[in-house]
Amino acid sequence: MPHDLPKAYEPKHIEQKWYPFWEQGGYFQPQGTGQPFCIVIPPPNVTGSLHMGHALQHALMDVLTRWRRMQGRCTLWLPGTDHAGIATQMVVEKQLAAEGIKRTDLTRAEFEARVWAWKAESGGTIQRQMRLEGVSVDWSRERFTLDEGLSQAVREVFVRLYEEGRIYRGAYMVNWSPKLQTAVSDLEVEMKEVRGKLYHLAYPVIGREETIIVATTRPETMLGDTAVAVHPADDRYRHLIGQRVRLPIVGRDIPIIADEAVEIGFGTGAVKVTPAHDPNDFELGKRHGLEFIVVIGKDGTMTEAAGVGFAGLDRFKAREKVIQELAELGALVRVEDYTHNVGHCQRSGVPIEPLVSEQWFLDVKPLAEKAIAAVREGRTRFIPGSWEKVYFDWMENIHPWCISRQLWWGHRIPAWYAPDGRLAVARSEAEARHKLGLPDDAPMTQDEDVLDTWFSSALWAFSTFGWTGDPARDAANPDLQHFTPTDVLVTGFDIIFFWVARMMMMSLHFTGDVPFRCVFVTGLVRDAHGQKMSKTKGNVIDPLEVFEKYGTDAVRFSLVSAVTGANDIKLQESKMEAARNFANKIWNAARFTLGNLPDLAAPLPCPDESPSLADRWMQSRLARVTAEVTEALENFRFHDATLTLYKFFWNDFCDWYIELVKPVVSAAEDTPERTAARARLTATLEHALRLLHPFMPFITEELWQQVSRYVWAEDERPSSLCIAPYPQAAVADLDPEAERQMEAVINLISRVRNIRAEMNLPPSAQVEVHFAADASLSQLLLAQKPAILRLARATAVVAHDELPDLGFCACSVTPEGVRLALPLAGLVDAQAERARLEKEIAKHEKALHQLLEVVNRPGFAERAALEVVAEKQEQRLALETQLAVLRETLATFG
Repeated sequence: MPHDLPKAYEPKHIEQKWYPFWEQGGYFQPQGTGQPFCIVIPPPNVTGSLHMGHALQHALMDVLTRWRRMQGRCTLWLPGTDHAGIATQMVVEKQLAAEGIKRTDLTRAEFEARVWAWKAESGGTIQRQMRLEGVSVDWSRERFTLDEGLSQAVREVFVRLYEEGRIYRGAYMVNWSPKLQTAVSDLEVEMKEVRGKLYHLAYPVIGREETIIVATTRPETMLGDTAVAVHPADDRYRHLIGQRVRLPIVGRDIPIIADEAVEIGFGTGAVKVTPAHDPNDFELGKRHGLEFIVVIGKDGTMTEAAGVGFAGLDRFKAREKVIQELAELGALVRVEDYTHNVGHCQRSGVPIEPLVSEQWFLDVKPLAEKAIAAVREGRTRFIPGSWEKVYFDWMENIHPWCISRQLWWGHRIPAWYAPDGRLAVARSEAEARHKLGLPDDAPMTQDEDVLDTWFSSALWAFSTFGWTGDPARDAANPDLQHFTPTDVLVTGFDIIFFWVARMMMMSLHFTGDVPFRCVFVTGLVRDAHGQKMSKTKGNVIDPLEVFEKYGTDAVRFSLVSAVTGANDIKLQESKMEAARNFANKIWNAARFTLGNLPDLAAPLPCPDESPSLADRWMQSRLARVTAEVTEALENFRFHDATLTLYKFFWNDFCDWYIELVKPVVSAAEDTPERTAARARLTATLEHALRLLHPFMPFITEELWQQVSRYVWAEDERPSSLCIAPYPQAAVADLDPEAERQMEAVINLISRVRNIRAEMNLPPSAQVEVHFAADASLSQLLLAQKPAILRLARATAVVAHDELPDLGFCACSVTPEGVRLALPLAGLVDAQAERARLEKEIAKHEKALHQLLEVVNRPGFAERAALEVVAEKQEQRLALETQLAVLRETLATFG
């Protein structure tokens, strides 16, 4: 039966029911000939489970996708996952370690087989979780960055860039992770503040009775020093330029050189130069033709070049020994406590070692120039726009990208070596043989390295659509032609450089167009106290757990409603609970509506008679809300959209409209008025469910399937809400006068209710409502007397030109200027109530005074954490608001 909805809303049952229905019905596949709308998912790494950041971004993408689909756009949300080279290899190596196996105990092929097995398991987990989220992705187009089609695109791009001279191989200074045994990019280096020491070392000048003092935080590298540098204009050292110093411990003679890169005012003005172990020294060493002596190896231990007594030591143990020996030699001048930033590998947490290594690089400067221009010209825009400056700052100062990694999992560098050392970069081994002029049986070796994960991710916006690089084939590819450039990219600010910028560069270079028209940048999802979530802090919230506890719709709604620009989001379960209550409110409104409809589900006849003020008000509010929600979504103001819907559904529709029309809708006698009221109520609910569907897809589909049968003819009704038309604002329905009049009635009833609550009147207490207003307002309020009597629980509503002396009263004024009085004699003990209010006011004043003592303490705002300051401000506002209400109530006794 249509009105047999369970009394309580049980999200789990509903969610399990509708996702298979949508997927099996093919509703998520592009349909129709409308203007295309396309989003590609930021591919989650196949390293485990989804987190709350994914839940947030997926909810936002689903809102946009479902909304555009309902608008009739030919919509595609393309899903997929990333192979995540370093992260995935680390996971599998840990699994092997638990079995007592090292990666190097296996062949490369055996290790890759283990990773593929892990990918199958983890990728399946991510798919299941995304289905639980309710995301309307087209699973038939799912992609993986190591799929053959995407791998072909990677090889094609690599070969072309190499042939253009943009990709090259050479020995350069890189960020080396001793733990992971691979180079990592600048973006994968996390700078951490470290409390260390600054060591001042004395190098004796040969042939002179003087020393030159240098300062360093890494004294172990002095074993590889090949010069001391000073600024050519530094008068302190001008006489020493061209002289030589003897390197303590080592005994090597090294030159004193002049270079303008040295800062005169920093430290002693003289710097030790270790070209093999410092990025700045590397460049200085190349300029002056210095020797590069590698004293720290890739495993983080000292090499043979470090000398007897140091070779084989861990780099940090070597530091201790170097300091000890320098002190014994008298070359350690002084040691200072020194706090500085040290680069750490983002994945392993181990300090980075700058090393000279043979790597593959991509010169991205020319590509970056096009990507900068595309944003400046507005072809791609960032929302919020403030992120464009961040994008420009990085792109304008971009460096060559080290694209090779010393891993086994990932896209193998498409380069082959002949026995004589000659190199060929090619799309296949066969092509490489041809380029090198080798016979089919000649031995060849493929480069051992793989590409940085972000290299393949940079192609995601076009490789996922089957791009081949062949103009004829690509022109005949309908997906590529129809859906690219994509419309929106929803992503976090933390990967603007890793991913967004690189997609811009690659897409512009290889397709001639931007990858997306708009980038919506989200903040981080933090815990309720504003702290970043981490397993070590124990504050990680599992999306699956809160889906189970509150329902997916509630979690989605609370996440989307928290999005205000790119601000970080405090994840508060209280907000999820409020959203669950909202879902229950919607459910109960539908139960009431369906409970008053005929058993036979068929479109209710359209009412012909004049609508009431409540009907005209609701029709206007519905049109206005429709326009506001649509405008908010057009401009990515997700918070505004959800707040508008929440207020409309909870306040306007449930708390007021249903209550206003309830007597007619629930009347026992079948009259044209009852039929009209039921039809309007049902049509309003159906319209509202369509407005809400992108945000809360499960509950709205469940309710719409039943409600829509009373609104749509069966042969016209869509088979699913997700393809029903999204409501358009009917300008003709806007009725500002009805809204103004109804607001006056609502404000009067609300003020009476507030007084009842403030005076602790029981629901059974019947009050008289006396008011004074101008003639038109009085006429309006008296016309709505039945509603006021019922909803204010009043025995009488009396209009006056001027309020008479009614004795002991509670008085108030509505925003429209209606002067209100409720006689309280016999209902309230004035003396006891006054005493209670004075006690409450004193308690709140004391709490506010104590709070102000804290927040006004000198330095509080500067020293306290931002979340603590915000929390105190919220407490202050709440106390001040409560005090204002209490004082206003007390004043009614005066």
